[in-house]
Parts: sequence; C-alpha cells; structure tokens
Amino acid sequence: MKVAVVGTGYVGLVTGACFADLGNQVICADIDERKIEMLREGETPIFEPGLVEMVRINAKVGRLAFTSDVAEAVAKSKVVFIAVGTPPGPDGEADLSQVRSVAETIGEAMDGYRIVVNKSTVPVGTGDIVSQIIAAKSGGAHPYDVVSNPEFLREGSAIHDFMQPDRVVIGCSNPAAADIVAELYGPLNAPIIVTDVLSAEMIKYTSNAFLALKISFINEIANICERVGADVREVVEGVTKDHRINPAFFGAGVGFGGSCFPKDTLALADIAAKAGYEFKILKAVIAVNDLQRDLFVAKIVERLGDLKGKKIAVWGLSFKPNTDDIRESPALDIIRKLLAGGATVAAFDPVASEAAQAELPEIEYVGDAYAAAKDADALAVVTDWNEFKEADFKGLAKAMRQPLLFDGRNIYEPAKVEAAGLEYVGVGRRSGPGAEKE
Repeated sequence: MKVAVVGTGYVGLVTGACFADLGNQVICADIDERKIEMLREGETPIFEPGLVEMVRINAKVGRLAFTSDVAEAVAKSKVVFIAVGTPPGPDGEADLSQVRSVAETIGEAMDGYRIVVNKSTVPVGTGDIVSQIIAAKSGGAHPYDVVSNPEFLREGSAIHDFMQPDRVVIGCSNPAAADIVAELYGPLNAPIIVTDVLSAEMIKYTSNAFLALKISFINEIANICERVGADVREVVEGVTKDHRINPAFFGAGVGFGGSCFPKDTLALADIAAKAGYEFKILKAVIAVNDLQRDLFVAKIVERLGDLKGKKIAVWGLSFKPNTDDIRESPALDIIRKLLAGGATVAAFDPVASEAAQAELPEIEYVGDAYAAAKDADALAVVTDWNEFKEADFKGLAKAMRQPLLFDGRNIYEPAKVEAAGLEYVGVGRRSGPGAEKE
C-alpha cells in the first residue's frame, strides 16, 4: 500500500519506518528540511533503540523515502497519516495548529480519494475539524474519509510497541475505509477495535490519564509510607499479587514527564471543562505529580541545609531511560529548583546531555557518571537508566564530599547502599538498621 506519514517525530518516524518494514511504500514528510536531510543521509533526529537501523534498511531497498514537500507526499499516497505535534497551550488545551495546517495541505493536494488518518493525540472532535478543513480546501471535488488511529507507543520501546501492539484502535464511520486501515496492520495479528471517531479519540486520552493516575496514586502511598514507617516497595509487592491490580506504572518516584502524560492529562482536564464537567481526580493527579518534585528537593535541603555552595551530582536528564527526550523531564525541573536554592549541579546522562544543554546551559555536563559525583555533597538519581542500577557504592562514598544518595526512582536496596558507607534516601522507602528483611 502507498502510505504518507506527515511528521517525523517519535510517532511519525516510527510509524513510517515500521509500515515500510511491513512491505508498504512509505513517504515521510516534514516541513523541517534539516530533519529530512538527516533522514536522507541515514541519520535520525531522535534517539530510539533500533530506529536508525530500520530507517537505513528500508530506505536502501526503496520502501521508505523522505520529502519536505507535504503536497508531494499526499499526491503519491492513498492513505495519509497525520503525526504532528499537539503541544499544550497556556490553559492546557491542545494546540491543533499543526494538525490544521496539514489538513489544509491535504485538501489542496488531493487529486482523488484519500483516507486521512489522525495519528496525533488530539481532543475529542478533532476528526470533524479535519474533515471540515479538507472539505473547504478541496471544494468537495474528491471523496475522502477521516479515521482516528491513536498511537500507544512508549519512547524507548516504540518499535516493539508498534510491531507487537496490545490492540489497534480504528475510529471511522465508513467500514470500507476502516478495513483498508486494518489491512495495514494485518501482518501484526493484533486485536483490532473498530469504533466511531469520537470514541477512538477518547480511548487515547483515557489510557494515558489512567496510567498517570496509577503513578500519582502510588506516589501518594509512598508519601504516607514515609510518615508511618512502611516501605512502599513491600506495599506494592503485596498489593500487586492481587490479580486485579497490574504492577505496571506502579513504581513510586519523582513523577512522570515526557511528551504524553503531562500534555494529555492537561488536555483531558480541558476537554472535560469545556464539556461542563470538573475532572477532580485528574486535577489531583497533576497536582501530585508536581508535588513529587518539590518533596524530592525538600529531602535534599533537609539533609544539607542551605544549598549555597553545595555541589549536587545528578544522574539522568531524560524523562525516562532509553530516550534522549527531555520534554517535561522531572530531572530538569529538579535541577532548576536546586539552582534556585544556590547549589551547583554536575550532571550525566547516557544520551540526553546535548538536548539538556540547550535548556540548561548553566550546569556542568560530564561524560561519566562517577566524574559527576566527585566531590559532590549529594547524588540525586532521577532517571532509571540500566547502567545506574549496579553502581559502585563504595567508590561513590570515597569520591563524594558528603556520602548522600537520593534515589528518585527506588532502583537501589537501602541496606546495600548504606553498607557501603552512603546514606540512602528514597521515595517511600525505609532506611537505616533493620530496613531490609533477612
């Protein structure tokens, strides 16, 4: 099938590369000529495990091409995916300017029937907006269908999630168009849910809001655990043995970040407000997520007192491991709060330092985790990269000015850390003598 994907960010580029890998003729379009030039040279503008290899292979065999001319991509394709950004506005409402712009180009470039697929995360009702724009720009000269096909890709495992999805959601009023989109996903042998466009748009927001709720819920439990002397890791182990409670997204820490959860929770709260309903639980989810970062910094201040003149080492800058994405990263928010208190910061991240440097040029970036910790008054671990999980605690204790380790992702066992001569502070964890079961 001939497919166009407009937008070469995480969603668009992964979608285009994976459809090409399944044997389709795909052309990825983006108005950013710098991105297109990189892709033509076999490089990707984002870090995603396995993506650059997939792009190179499919481009080499001619199944994947790139252009900065969106109209050209539309003209050459039967199915056109819209996969552009929908960033939050000042009030949390999703900014649909990029989606509208692509819809206008599609309407102007159509020379026959097209299936237009919204892959971007968009508010309920956006399918109707896209349809109206295409109708206005095309003058009704050509037939088309608008489909909602929300993405459920996790950065760091996006290719796996595309190729082995839990489900594929297709929202469309025309069964024939839904069948064509379903055919694209046929090789994946995944459950396909066909529904109306409005319900498909709501499914995406509901999924992300519920996962964000789980994170904020367990963070509140962790905050209570700290006050009553319980250990949240043991609480989670006991609770998730109940088959009704899935352990995924049930780890306490400094909260969620990234391009989806912060944006989508705000957007859904805005959707509810515009519909005349106050989404009280979701407002609490957002508030708790903000609170986690404040509480983490407060723990550092409690141990160190005045932060002026103190050096804090930070391990991790991306919002999660296996990505260089720093959007809404808890690490950057925490660093800003430390700087505001007068501390200096030395940071290390395996892949996100360059991106972070553009946002926070005032801190020191080092190429080695242990170099960051040298002569530090505290170490804050805020992204759970695998390479941080087996740390040399004794080496850290010797290298640091003050042996304080703040575990923002609960990746370490307190007793093991403290046996090496470091003071351990986690999120909802017990520490000190008797912290671990025999």
